[in-house]
Amino acid sequence: MSRVLSNPVGELQIVGKPLRRVDGLAKVLGAAKYAGDIGLPGTLYAKVLRSPHPHARIIHINAQKAKLLPGVQAVLTVKDIPGSNRYGTIVKDQPILAEDVVRFVGEPVALVAAVSEKVAVEALGLIDIKYELLPAVFTLEEAVMPNAPGVHEGGNIWLVRKFVKGDIEEGFAQADVVVEDTYRTGFLEHAYIETEGGIARWEENGSITVWCSTQNPHYDREEIASALNTSLNKVRVVQAATGGGFGGKLDISVQCHLALLAERTKRPVKMVYSREESFAATTKRHPMHIRYKSGATGDGRLTAVEVDMAINTGAYASYGPVVLTRSCVHATGPYDVPNVKVEAKLVFTNNPVGGAMRGFGVPQVAFAHESQMDVLAAELDMDPLEIRIKNALTVGLSIITGQVLHGSVGARPTLLAAAREAKWEGR
Repeated sequence: MSRVLSNPVGELQIVGKPLRRVDGLAKVLGAAKYAGDIGLPGTLYAKVLRSPHPHARIIHINAQKAKLLPGVQAVLTVKDIPGSNRYGTIVKDQPILAEDVVRFVGEPVALVAAVSEKVAVEALGLIDIKYELLPAVFTLEEAVMPNAPGVHEGGNIWLVRKFVKGDIEEGFAQADVVVEDTYRTGFLEHAYIETEGGIARWEENGSITVWCSTQNPHYDREEIASALNTSLNKVRVVQAATGGGFGGKLDISVQCHLALLAERTKRPVKMVYSREESFAATTKRHPMHIRYKSGATGDGRLTAVEVDMAINTGAYASYGPVVLTRSCVHATGPYDVPNVKVEAKLVFTNNPVGGAMRGFGVPQVAFAHESQMDVLAAELDMDPLEIRIKNALTVGLSIITGQVLHGSVGARPTLLAAAREAKWEGR
C-alpha cells in the first residue's frame, strides 16, 4: 500500500542558500575567543621540558630543585601519569611523556605548572636529566639500511602496502616509450597563524574541562580520559575558536599535559606553544622518496605504471598508515592505467612525527605522477594537456584498486573547462 505525503518537501531551506557563518561576525570584529584568549581565576602556567637529543636513553631525572622553586605548583614526569601513557589516532605508540627513550628533538619529558610563565621556564632549567646518547637515523636512505639503528624494536620499516592491477610486464611490453625518474619531497610545516594552546579546569565533582585549539575534540576526550584513568563522562573538551589547522591539530598537543597538571594541582592550567615549540614538537607532512616508471603507446595511451615509495613517518605512527594507503590508491592520479604495480613502505626515523596534512599523502604522489605525464608528453612530442585528456578517467573505468567508477568523474570536464578559460589552444 503506497502512502502519499500530504505536505511534500518544497524549496530547499539550506542547500544553495547564502547563510551567515555562525563564527563569522565574532572573527571579523576581533571578538572570537581563541585558546590563548581564555582566562580563568587562579590560573597556573604550564611549560614542557623537551628532549634536546634525537635519540637517547634517559638514565635518571631529578626534579627536586624545580619542585622547591617558589611559585612552582607541580612537576610531573612519566611516573606521575595515573592512566595510560600512550596515545595515537590509529596505533597507541606515542608517549605523553617519555619513558626510557626519547626519539626526536622536542619529545616531551617533563611538565611544570607555576604561578607565571617566567617561573615555569626557570623551573625547567632546574630539572636535572642524564641521557645516554644513541645512534640516530634521519633520512629514508639511512633508515632502511640493513644494519641501521632502530628507532623502535622490530626495525624501521613498519608497514608495507602493495597494489597490483593487470600485468605490469605485459603493460611495459606494449609501450612505445618508457620514462623513469625519482622524486623527493620534504617535511612541511602547517604554520597556522595560531600555535597550539589551551586551558584546563578541574571541577569540584571530579571531572575536568579542557578548552583547546583542536580539530578533533572527540578524540582528545578519549585520550585525556585514558591518561587520567577516568571515564569519558568525567571529561569535557571544548573546541575554542581555532586559528588554522590543516590537519596539524588533529593530533594531541597540549590536551593531556594540561589535564594532568589540572588534576594534580586542582587549579586551572594554561599553556600556549611558542612558534619554535610548534615547529619542533608537532606533526608534519610526510617526506617521500618516489620512484616512477611509466609506459605509453605512440599515440599517448598509458599502458603501465610502476611505483616504489618510501614514506618517512618520523618517530611515531600518527596518521602514517592512512597516508601510506592513500598514497598508493592515488599513485596513478586521475588517469586510466590498465597495468599497475605499486609498493610503498612506511619508515620510522628520528625526526618530528609525520601526521595529518591536507591531502593525506596525495600531494606528494601528485607531484610525481604529473611530472611523469609532462615527461611522457615531451618524449612523444604531444601537448601535455592532450595526453591528460586522452587518459583521464571516465564513468565505467576502474581505478588502481579495481573499483569501477559509477558516479560522475570530473577529471576530463575540468581539464577541458580549464583549457577554455586559459585560452590554451594555440599556445
